Amino acid sequence: MKKIIYIMLFCNLFLLGCSSDFLDKAPISNANEENFYKSQKDIETAMWSAYNSLYLLNGPESLPSFYGELMSDNAYSDNAAGRIQDYESFELHTMKVDNELVYNFWNNYYKSIYIVNNIIVSAEKLDFASRDALIGEAKFLRALYYFDMVRAWGDVPLVITPISIADAYAQGRTPKDQVYAQIIKDLEFAAAKLPVKTSQRFVGAASQEAANTLLGKVYLTVGNKAKAAETLLKVYGKFSLVPYADLWNLTKKNGASSIFEIQYKGGVSNPYSLYWAMFTPVDNRVVTAWGGGFNQVTNDLWNAYEPTDPRRDLSIQNGYQTPSGSTVNVKFSIKWKDAKAPVNGLREASDNNFIILRYADVLLMLTEATSDPKYLNEVRARVGLPAYGAIGYPAQYNTVALALEHEAQVEFACEFHRWFDLIRTGRAIPVIKSSGKNITTTEAKLLLPIPFLVINQNPGVITQNEAYK
Repeated sequence: MKKIIYIMLFCNLFLLGCSSDFLDKAPISNANEENFYKSQKDIETAMWSAYNSLYLLNGPESLPSFYGELMSDNAYSDNAAGRIQDYESFELHTMKVDNELVYNFWNNYYKSIYIVNNIIVSAEKLDFASRDALIGEAKFLRALYYFDMVRAWGDVPLVITPISIADAYAQGRTPKDQVYAQIIKDLEFAAAKLPVKTSQRFVGAASQEAANTLLGKVYLTVGNKAKAAETLLKVYGKFSLVPYADLWNLTKKNGASSIFEIQYKGGVSNPYSLYWAMFTPVDNRVVTAWGGGFNQVTNDLWNAYEPTDPRRDLSIQNGYQTPSGSTVNVKFSIKWKDAKAPVNGLREASDNNFIILRYADVLLMLTEATSDPKYLNEVRARVGLPAYGAIGYPAQYNTVALALEHEAQVEFACEFHRWFDLIRTGRAIPVIKSSGKNITTTEAKLLLPIPFLVINQNPGVITQNEAYK
């Protein structure tokens, strides 16, 4: 049996509360010769740090979590710690340029991009058999990071080498079309050089199928459905839909549906996950030791499920009871439930992985790319629901586009997909208006502001998004 090698943290910001020494050895764009890697072993070791960035960039308090889920009709925040208005800005679409979360997200991405740029540039100067595959892993991560950034901010500075601080300050925002072109170039390289998933370097490493799945999503985002279909068909049939409950079963991680999955290992001395602790009701002290109150489930999401859809009760808990027997009516995600997790302070040291790409995503994207509901119907058949076009299918979803929107909402509930999906399909503005949030927004406000401190550090070079000028 292939030994699972967990991606170990050099310094886990979430779990240990220590400083980010490894990330901060060099400034975001400062190229020091001592940081360039000299051998294959150096590159392989550096890749652990690159994968380590996923803990920060896709954690429960990350940009994908708050932008991808909290801004949508699926979720709201009930957290009262720190700068409450910063969390509420995502939930209520009242974003301001001084939002500290947005500033932290921006810096975290560029710190992580510096690491992969350093790996790529250093590896390109070396000659060893697995060099291109390792570069492919790094380019996959760089593409993933820039894909998040360009969707959230639009034009962003495109940095693909470890440039000096002075050069970094002099670099303005790159038009988003050029950023997407680089993302596509990186993913095409990764898809060509990475091994298939069954031959990946370790469980959790990027694979050829992961690169093609992400590339298919990028093509959909830029409006090239033909290329999206062509790319996603390279993955079609290579994975299978496991029972929905198995996706969240702690004993069945990295299953037959998993394409790219962040690896965690429970226990206070391990790289444990925090999704269970942070997505339970705030200060509940019953369901979990404390509860972060992030991404609590709205009635819109709860009511989106069909009455016989088993995914609802496998995904969401509708309230809980206090020790005195009273019921607290709050809905929250249980996908990352780990009832046996040891507690570190007030947070569970959970054993849940986080799946970034899985096979159902390929199937739903294929329907989006081709308008053929057969792929969508595979997802519905897995949970025993009527196919689109069959007797018993909900009449309100009377087009393939609406059927797809509905299916993606309930299939990927609370997995950081919803707002990204709605923006891609042009449905974000009407959906958030008709939801319980009843928010009126504009196309310009679908982007986040460029952090004020970034513009202040780069006066006349970094410009602000239109909605925040």
